[in-house]
Amino acid sequence: MTGQAAAPQARNTQSGPWDLYSVRQRKGFLFVLFLTGTSNYADRHIVGVLLEPIKAEFGVSDTMLGLLTGIAFALFYVIVGLPVAWLADRGNRQKIIVWSLAVWSIMTLFCGMAQSFLQLALARIGVGAGEAGAVPPAQSLIADYFPPEQRAGALGFYMTSATAGYFVGMVLGGWIAQTYGWREAFIVVGLPGLLLALITRFTLKEPRAIARFSVAREALEDARTSITKLLAKPSYRNIVYALILYYLMAYGALVFTISLLIRVHELSIAEAGGLFGAIMAIGSVIGNVGGGMLIDRLAKRDMKLVARFPGALFLLALPVYVCAFMLDHIIGVVILLFIGAIVLAVALLAIFAAMHTVCGSKRRAMAVALAFFFANLFGLGAGPVMAGALSDYMGVIYGVADGLRYALIIMCIFFVPAGIFMNRASRQITNDAEA
Repeated sequence: MTGQAAAPQARNTQSGPWDLYSVRQRKGFLFVLFLTGTSNYADRHIVGVLLEPIKAEFGVSDTMLGLLTGIAFALFYVIVGLPVAWLADRGNRQKIIVWSLAVWSIMTLFCGMAQSFLQLALARIGVGAGEAGAVPPAQSLIADYFPPEQRAGALGFYMTSATAGYFVGMVLGGWIAQTYGWREAFIVVGLPGLLLALITRFTLKEPRAIARFSVAREALEDARTSITKLLAKPSYRNIVYALILYYLMAYGALVFTISLLIRVHELSIAEAGGLFGAIMAIGSVIGNVGGGMLIDRLAKRDMKLVARFPGALFLLALPVYVCAFMLDHIIGVVILLFIGAIVLAVALLAIFAAMHTVCGSKRRAMAVALAFFFANLFGLGAGPVMAGALSDYMGVIYGVADGLRYALIIMCIFFVPAGIFMNRASRQITNDAEA
């Protein structure tokens, strides 16, 4: 009763949309968004643990697997992403999330029903189209649910959904694939999303439904204006460049890490999926929760530090992952992959915190979607294909196992320019900052 009574009083004295709701309500909304994010990333990443049985059944190369995990997903993700973000900056973000959740869950079920590699690729395109409406509206809602001084922490918690989804996809997906088959893994992971769509429909609130927090017609920008203003900011451009290079590594190399554990370290699908899923889950939770608190402190001191921080972390990640891919001892590999998961989680959170500082409130969803457009088109779209092609090429020379190892090591080079771009963004972020 106390929490519920506090919210109406806050409406009379505060101007932020976050004051429409009690602390308990805001935490509830954040948890629901966390669940939608978990479903999003579980359906996205489960294919990573299923690559080996898919390769065996359809007799495809690593390059084709790269196309499946990269371009097949990224194609409609980037095409649909910008118009969805345009709607999210103007309309009901709750409804966008609900419909997107239903679409990607249904398309994940279709992945499990595929009888050919082409059918599987088409279903993955559908998953990408649905998931285009996941993150930008969710981050936009979080920015309205929480005041600026609590925003990085809230975003950090939301971003742990990527970890939870990765864990579900890797561990549960790997076990189901090992026990029942890869098609059943898609179906079991996809089904809960349909129930979650109903829960989201009746629990999330849209602050814009309150008259004084609706988007005023005169405050609206058309998509071209929003994109032009964002790309005119040097700090935003450098953040996008860094995100593209991060995705080249994260979705190019890391998507094949389970295959590396299977080929080089001779783990089973369930063992490799469970191990890597646990590494990413625990490491990313530590990175997102601890990183959120650290970044909030840095933001209070100087926003330049927030942008500079991931630059240093990317440079630290380079030797960590190179050594992880080089080592033959599985314990050393696990330790290094765990450190790398923490480092990359903190770095990615800082990137988004810096982005929300410069994008402006009226174009938050567009800022995230535009960044994802380029990051997914060039990073997610090209990264797995590049890693797969390198693996096929190196495999002819060094063998299938070592060929994949050397390909992933080469992909680590992208950390260097990513760090440089974030350092450049830090020099311009103060001038480009916009409430």
